[in-house]
Amino acid sequence: RSEGGTMSGPRVVMVNATGVRSGAENVLGSVAHHVSGSGAEVVLVSPPGRITDAFPPGTRHVPIGPLGLQGRSGWSRLVALVGALVNWVTAGRALRRVTRPDDVVVVNSLFALPALGVAFPGPRRRALTTWLVHDTVVSAKQRLAVRLGARRLDRAVAVSEVTAESVRPLVRDVIVRVNGVALPDEWREGASPIGVVGILAALTPWKGHDVLLDAIARVPGVRLEIAGAELPGESAFAAALRARAARDDLRGRVDFLGHVDRADVLPRWTVAVSASVLPEAGPLGVLECMAAGVPVVATDHGGAAEYLAGGAGVLVPPGDAAALGVALSELLDEPGALAAVSRTARRRVVDRHDIARTLPALVAALTDI
Repeated sequence: RSEGGTMSGPRVVMVNATGVRSGAENVLGSVAHHVSGSGAEVVLVSPPGRITDAFPPGTRHVPIGPLGLQGRSGWSRLVALVGALVNWVTAGRALRRVTRPDDVVVVNSLFALPALGVAFPGPRRRALTTWLVHDTVVSAKQRLAVRLGARRLDRAVAVSEVTAESVRPLVRDVIVRVNGVALPDEWREGASPIGVVGILAALTPWKGHDVLLDAIARVPGVRLEIAGAELPGESAFAAALRARAARDDLRGRVDFLGHVDRADVLPRWTVAVSASVLPEAGPLGVLECMAAGVPVVATDHGGAAEYLAGGAGVLVPPGDAAALGVALSELLDEPGALAAVSRTARRRVVDRHDIARTLPALVAALTDI
């Protein structure tokens, strides 16, 4: 839809910090499809990229620059801060131009929140403004970004309880609506005969790919498939991962697949790993693996710990390659354990994370539609 297009009826304006398509963007896309099917117009304000593929036909896309703080130290951090300020102002102005007084605004990214203060500096102009919380807030820069936009929020909708607890000191109204996934018609119980470990995660340091590579080096004879695209500004990290994979203890055992269709890789994975060194809110990839019958080993924090508690997976300390390697070795050596984890995980998804129930509840909390 062109920027001049119009449509009668309710309208939902969705804001995302990047144009990359990963789990958070897939959740937002599901929300967009649901509200579009209910007759609402959807407007996406985001950087260009694969994110648009997750949205329904007819979605109006308003492009902005990438939002966030990519610098790590020294001058790079200062340059990143200046760039972020400029992009927040530019994005805020674009959001102000595109919104109408009766619009619902849904912010999908923590680092898009500061744009709200620029877009809506004065009295209220929208029907509702909400934040779909995919980040467990643990760092100073995350707290700063939230504070810059929190006063313009009516509600934060967190996808796990641990994430809700992290933002309650910063946002006045926080509720929990868990993520969900579609239940496959068929699912596998126990191990794939191929013996491949996989990870569904974009290439960025906090996802723990480097820790996983060191763990796989401790498990001879096992292959690793890394399914995830490189995030903007992370080319050096991606290059370091490839260099690590080329060393003698891993050479020939690691494949970088880029962005893939989950259905193409899950059937051949014996075990999936969520190796994040910082707590994730509600990792969609973990739920997708659980629903497909792929046992998951994950770091013991954030939403993954909630999903996998009680035998639905195996939990290890974050950042501990040795513990992760031991957990993988023990699970791969015990077909009975693989099958038991697979069954428990499948029941957990059926009981708590069936998207047929979770998505309507999430949409209602975000939009009041």
